[in-house]
Amino acid sequence: MRPSHFIAIAIASAVMPWQTPALAQTFATYQCRDGAQFAVAFRQGDKAAHLQLDGKVMRLPKRVAATGTRYAKGDITLRMMKTSTTLQRGKRMIDCTAS
Repeated sequence: MRPSHFIAIAIASAVMPWQTPALAQTFATYQCRDGAQFAVAFRQGDKAAHLQLDGKVMRLPKRVAATGTRYAKGDITLRMMKTSTTLQRGKRMIDCTAS
């Protein structure tokens, strides 16, 4: 092996451990019946929904659900099923659709 190849391999090996792959993300925006809008992101390896609502970003951990998927924190709950999505704020539940 030529010395220049050895140096190139050594440099590449030293750099690679510090490089982290970008986490895959899925984004969606929703429009609710009451006029509210929100964006939600899901990151690979994170079982939470990252919600942007009313100018605030919040992390809603995944919770146990009888059907579909439920994410909740405080008085905000996001429920996602195959045919519907609802956003609950306190006691008020609103139907939302992907836009």
